[in-house]
Amino acid sequence: MNKCIERLYNGIIKENPTFVLMLGMCPTLAVTTTAINGVGMGLSTTAVLVFSNLIISMLRKIIPDRVRIPAYIVIVASLVTIVQLLLQAYVPSLYNSLGIFIPLIVVNCIILGRAEAYAAKNGPVESAFDGIGMGLGFTVGLTCIAIFREILGAGSVFGMEFIPEDFRITIFGLAPGAFFVLAGLTALQNKFKAPSATNGSVPQSKLACGGNCMNCTGSACMANHTTLETLRIQAEEEALAAKKAALAKKEAEMKAKMEKKDE
Repeated sequence: MNKCIERLYNGIIKENPTFVLMLGMCPTLAVTTTAINGVGMGLSTTAVLVFSNLIISMLRKIIPDRVRIPAYIVIVASLVTIVQLLLQAYVPSLYNSLGIFIPLIVVNCIILGRAEAYAAKNGPVESAFDGIGMGLGFTVGLTCIAIFREILGAGSVFGMEFIPEDFRITIFGLAPGAFFVLAGLTALQNKFKAPSATNGSVPQSKLACGGNCMNCTGSACMANHTTLETLRIQAEEEALAAKKAALAKKEAEMKAKMEKKDE
């Protein structure tokens, strides 16, 4: 049970898909014009995440390794179709607001990423809780961004207006507003040194560049990997040389002992 709680904490706080991993940015920026849209998209993705993780985990020993990605996509697409039909039948207003972004859940990198990284390697219960944690973390991220945008752009939250029209900042209800809000929240996150994909204070990776995404120009990736491979080869050669030196030293000591014994 502790592992299940850890998966929830991991998804909501430690590895939040929106604010820490920076995944699923397309729906994050597109549908967060209102808090209702943010909650709706987040919960829809959560439902797909939970059941896809559960099914993939149950079938992980049956699905051949070479066709696992197509198999994952078929499972996720089936679940997304079910969610889409349910929204269309019971919440048509939300279905119309989210539009094309409901079927696009199929290619959401959070879902395929958790299927490949966790569900394919762990049991059904842990995988289901991992889906719940990641889904709730995604929902929290979308809702926070949507609340800021709705308050600043429409003067309301969850449809309840409380700011006069003259004091609203219309641009926050448009596409650029999503970038402004996300940039502002990410800047605050980096200011307080909270874990983030853009925060240079996070633990350094094994890449030669250190994995410092904040200062990366994106022009030296191949050089980084080449340097990393060179360093790996050098480390192996040094370890082999040290092993040979230790073996030679040991042989010399044994030879000296044998000569002393003969005397």
